[in-house]
Formats: sequence, C-alpha cells, structure tokens
Amino acid sequence: MEDYLPLIIQLVSGAIGGNVAGSLMKKLSLGTMWNSIVGILGGGLGGTVLGMLGLGGAEAAEASSSMDLGSIVGSVAGGGVGGGIVLAVIGAIKNAMNK
Repeated sequence: MEDYLPLIIQLVSGAIGGNVAGSLMKKLSLGTMWNSIVGILGGGLGGTVLGMLGLGGAEAAEASSSMDLGSIVGSVAGGGVGGGIVLAVIGAIKNAMNK
C-alpha cells in the first residue's frame, strides 16, 4: 500500500485541482463529475511528468526510502497542477468543438 501512496495522492490532488480549475474558469468547466474525472487523469499525468523531470512525483517518492514531506508536497503539486491544466485543455477543446 505504501508503494501506491504517491500515486493515490496525485490522483486525489488531480481531482481537487480539476474541480478548483473548473470553479475558477466557469467557461471551461465540464461539471463536477467530469471535472473530477479529467482532473484524476491530469493528476496522474502531471505527477508522472514531474517525476520524469526529476521535480518530484511518484517516481521520486519511489526512489526515496520513505515518504517524506518533500515527496508528499511534490505529489500534491504535480497532481493538482496537472489536473487543472488537463481540465483547461479539455474544456477549451470542448468549447471550440461547440462553436
């Protein structure tokens, strides 16, 4: 279970980030359920990308011997930002297709 903790943190943070982005950018919002789903996908992607860049995320947490505060903050940041960015992109694509 401890091996999956960074990923779980990223996914939950992504869902929160997607909903926060949806509430801040009303025109790009997909509704609570879809904001959460897209945010979860973005959270996983954001954490993975940050990990590949060496800036935190699941890969950095797995490389360390235990979950420290830096790994947790990296997972939260990567998940939240990734969720918000992916929601903004998907919302913009949806709006462009509806025009």
